[in-house]
Amino acid sequence: MTAVFWEIDNTPRDYAWGEIDGVAHVRGTAETGLREAELWLGAHPAAPSRILGDAPWQTLDQWERATGIRLPFLLKILCAAEPLSLQAHPSTAQAQEGFARENELGIPVDAPNRNYRDPNSKPEMIVALNDGFEALCGFRPIAEVQADLDALAVVVGEEHASALQTWSSLLADADGIRHAFLWLLSGDERIAPLVAAATEAGAADDRFAVLRPIAQAHPGDPGILGALMLQHLTLRAGEALWLPAGNIHAYLRGSGVELMGPSDNVLRGGLTPKHIDTAELGRVLDAREGGDPHLVPVPAGDGIRVFRPGGADDEPGFVLYECTTGGEIDLTGAAIALCTEGGFTLSSDADSIDMPRGRAALIARAANVRVEGEGRLFVAAGA
Repeated sequence: MTAVFWEIDNTPRDYAWGEIDGVAHVRGTAETGLREAELWLGAHPAAPSRILGDAPWQTLDQWERATGIRLPFLLKILCAAEPLSLQAHPSTAQAQEGFARENELGIPVDAPNRNYRDPNSKPEMIVALNDGFEALCGFRPIAEVQADLDALAVVVGEEHASALQTWSSLLADADGIRHAFLWLLSGDERIAPLVAAATEAGAADDRFAVLRPIAQAHPGDPGILGALMLQHLTLRAGEALWLPAGNIHAYLRGSGVELMGPSDNVLRGGLTPKHIDTAELGRVLDAREGGDPHLVPVPAGDGIRVFRPGGADDEPGFVLYECTTGGEIDLTGAAIALCTEGGFTLSSDADSIDMPRGRAALIARAANVRVEGEGRLFVAAGA
């Protein structure tokens, strides 16, 4: 029987919003001087993790094909120095329909204008690794948005009254959040001047301070106005957010461990030079107001707690354990472990692996895993 534990690694993704040496700083590895936005730990074919050592497979997608085991998640380190795009992800049904539709249209899977690169949903959670992790996540109550529009009207002056009145009127409609948000992204000729005025307001008035880093990174983008409709959240280290299908969000800055469905389906509405499809975004958008996206972990033994998302229409197939000291995790299937602080040893009845800071490992099958050490170790597993 092959080993239970296999060390894995990958090459950081160099997206423009990434922090210079961000992944290296999380892992305690050598700096490269490059932008390091994400490290993917999983079998997604766009960037499967490498399996190190004397393994019968070179990458995790090869391991999946050889064993018939499918990891129902993708684990990432995320390091944002600038705001990410305004985005939402489809449900499983939406992803399957969209993937088939774009295949029929003959759009290559790797084409820049492709929305659905696979038939999978992408619900996700993120656990902050540092204090001050900031995100826009879900829509604010309409009354709060309207109060800010009234305040903005006073600041920007009469010349923008028509645009603000349209925005307010759309909010008052049935399904007003969806209509108002998509109108901001519609290209109406009144929007660009309002974006410029709101940017000036954000620079001068702390009520609109959330706009400052967004406008600096994406000057003139209509998504700047969209930010006024979203909840602005600041996390401390160890706090988490749960983002089910349809949730509109944009991470603004900070580092975190992200766990999601094994998908790269992203529908963008702004704050990006990448492909934007507001019509498709509108189809998948969850336009309900309010709601608390915080995900609170529950104890799973001494020194171990588990983030267990749920309650959404599109149930996730994964959980995330966080270990700070020793304990045991009874895994019912394959998993991936990642150490971000201190050091640990993982062992089963078959073998063991040392997990110093920065190391990631595949746990290749169901096992009762004994955890020894101190620091911070994450284990992503099927639900």
